Parts: sequence; structure tokens; C-alpha cells
Amino acid sequence: MLLDYHHETIEFEVPEDRLLRVLNAKKIETAKDEYECVKNAIDNPIGTPRLNELVKPGMKVAIVTSDITRPLPSNKILLLVIDELNNAKIPNSDIVVVFALGSHRSHTEEEKRYLVGEEVYSKVECVDSNPDDCVHLGKTKHGTDVDITARVANADFVICLGNIEYHYFAGYSGGAKAIMPGVSTPKAIQQNHSMMVMDEARQGNIKSPVRVDVEEAASMLGIDFIVNVVLDENKNIAYAVAGDYIEAHRVGCDYLDKMYGVKIHDKADIVVVSAGGFPKDQNLYQAQKALDNSKSAVKDGGIIILLASCSDGLGNKTFEEWMLNKTPEQCIEDIKKNFVLGGHKAAAIAKILTTKRVFLVSSLDRELVRKMNLEPYDTLDEAFKDATDILGKESKVFVIPHGGSLLPIYKERRRRVVYPMEKPADEVRICPCGGQPMPWGMPHRGLAKNVEDFKLDDIEKYLGK
Repeated sequence: MLLDYHHETIEFEVPEDRLLRVLNAKKIETAKDEYECVKNAIDNPIGTPRLNELVKPGMKVAIVTSDITRPLPSNKILLLVIDELNNAKIPNSDIVVVFALGSHRSHTEEEKRYLVGEEVYSKVECVDSNPDDCVHLGKTKHGTDVDITARVANADFVICLGNIEYHYFAGYSGGAKAIMPGVSTPKAIQQNHSMMVMDEARQGNIKSPVRVDVEEAASMLGIDFIVNVVLDENKNIAYAVAGDYIEAHRVGCDYLDKMYGVKIHDKADIVVVSAGGFPKDQNLYQAQKALDNSKSAVKDGGIIILLASCSDGLGNKTFEEWMLNKTPEQCIEDIKKNFVLGGHKAAAIAKILTTKRVFLVSSLDRELVRKMNLEPYDTLDEAFKDATDILGKESKVFVIPHGGSLLPIYKERRRRVVYPMEKPADEVRICPCGGQPMPWGMPHRGLAKNVEDFKLDDIEKYLGK
């Protein structure tokens, strides 16, 4: 099998008798033509009129799109959106593309050109969000400051582009996340992200308190239109939605669940997971998503082998300080006492390290990796050999080629319980799940903790004996 690593692919094989499964996206209908897919979404918006009916000549339009740490193919979407605006008599001079940096570094001009494509870069203004030039719009119920970069807050019409995938504490990416944390301030992001420690703040939960707060903040600004996409494992557009920032987003999330939510009934001793190559493995700060997604697929005491180049280093100064200077236990305790942006991802990794070992295959210095309480490797084969030596040649393995996108959902295997014909067929037994009478000998599908607990006592109780 081939696994993505930075800009390359790595060949990797697992003995057949040890491989539980390669966890890939489910085969469902996807777009045959990316252009037509996005155009069809824009032409048939969900929950709003068409874009060219919403905008009016003279409006200043801000298009918020992802930064270079995200895999969103902005260049494949922007031309269609700008054409739609031009058709509604919005000139290019009234359009600005704003890169949603969140807490990430600024772009070079070359990176901006790469993200939007030469044609868009040459005809509309392209700027980074600026946390030092924001408009305060109030506070959410949680107390998050709604501080939005001025180029977006002062626009007459706001369009948000995004990629929908699982997010380890906001439930899903996309939708209103382009605004918060996308074009907000470090302080506001910290306030919002402080809810990540809540039990409901997890992957695949659309009611995550973090997302609820994000969408309240967005409602105070007013997102007028979105275009969101779901990417396949080759980073091509598989599906697109457009329209209302809640309704359209939810349709996209439903599609994501069908494609990338993969049920498993066993846990592995070893999980080999690729972050998905560049840009998802550009730094450890981003690759952490794949690590977090994979944790539900490995047993306690097991090993996760994370394949992530980290060519750009750790990716965040605070994250680096926490990873290098705190023990996992300190990270967990400190984030509970005082939420710190950047430290939150260190705490998420620390929680995994309390029950599992993490082998990191990367280009990072080995001593640096050891300081982070991770175990460093230069090659995947070397890491897998050591994991096998530790857990044995009978250890079972999952491989996840695109860990940044796919979410293993563990469901305990349903066991088939068959009661023997030890009673006459005209008597009854009680179903252990629902308390209903059932003939003896009939197979029962359900979770039975102890078959001996159900039988004679339950039958006699049912018959009044």
C-alpha cells in the first residue's frame, strides 16, 4: 500500500494475518468533475437565493478563504464565485479575498499566489486577516469576544469558503469556522477554544459547545453565503454545498459522515496513520488532528505510528513551549486551570500519551522528538519493526492512510446468543434486552453480558412461579 508523506508516497506492507483492515473512506458517489460540482452547488444554493440575486452593485464583498495550512483548493472555487459576482455587476475592485489565518503565521506573496491561482491573484486584492485591526461586535453567551478583522467586519457582503472535515473539538470544520477562529483575534480564539475540555467537544458532534459558540459569533457578524467542499483521499473535490452557513453546512456534514465515518468493531494493538501528506503534515500542530482521529482505533497500551514530515517544524510557538517543557501530566492539569491557545493541542496529545505510545516518523531532530515524550523514527519500516518487537508478532494492525480526514467510530461487536432447547417449545424465555417472551431455541441478536443470568429465574418470574 502507499502512504502520503510530505510531497511523496511511501510503500508499506503489513503481514496479511496481522492486518485487521485498511481504513479508507467509503465508496459513495462523488463528483466526476470538480468544476461542475462547485458550479452546481453555487447554482443551487441551500437555504438562500442564488448569489447573483443576493449581491447588489456598489456592495463591497469580502471572500474569506483558508490559509496554507488547510487543504482547501481555493483556486478551484474562487474563479466561479468571482464570475458570479461579476455577473451581478460587482467589479473586481470591490472584491477582496481574505486569508483566514486564525492563530497561524502570515503568508508570503508567493504563497498567496499559489493558494488563489495566478488569475485571481492578478485581478483582485488578496490579504491576510489582521488580528491587530479588528472590529468588536460584542460577546457571545459564553463570553467570547466577537472581534473580527476589519476588512471582513466592514464589508457589505461576506462569503466564506471552507473544507468540511472532522475537527477534534469543534465537531466539524467548515461553515462559520472561517470567521471564528479564522479572522478573529488570539484572545477571542482562546476564549472559544477553552471549551475543548468539555466532554461534548469532540469529533463528529455538531452540537459541540465550541461550534455552538462559533456559530453564535458568526451570527453577530452575518455570513451571507458559503461555499464548502468535502475532499476525497486524493484532495480532489468530492462534494460541494453552497448557501446558508448553517443549512448548507449541515448537508455537507451529513455527506462527510457517509464518506469518512468508518465503524470498527475491534481495536488494534498498532495503528499506522498518515496525516495525509502536505499540507496536513506540514507541521506537528496540524498533524495532531490525524493522531487524535486515530486514538479510538487502538487499544490502551497500544502504539500509534504517526507518519508526518513536519517539514515546517512544530508550527506554533506556544505549542512548542508546552511540548518541550512540560510533562504530559502537567499539560493536562495546566489546560484545565488556564486554557492557553497552542497549549490546547499539547494537552490533547498528552491525553493520548496517558494510555498509548506514539512513534513519530518525521524529519524532526530525534532529540527534539524525545523531549516531547514521543518516540522518534526516520523510517516507517523501522518504527513498525520496533512496535512489532514490543507488542509481538501476533499483534493486530489498522492502517489509516488519511488520518486527518477519516474518523474510526468504535462500536462494540454485537454477539449472537443462541439459547439451547432445554425447555419444551411451548414454554417461553424472556428476551434479555426488551423483556419480551421468546420461544426457546430462537437465536437472539444483542449484547448479552452473562447468558446464565437470563433463563430459569426470568422465565419463572414471567410465568408467575
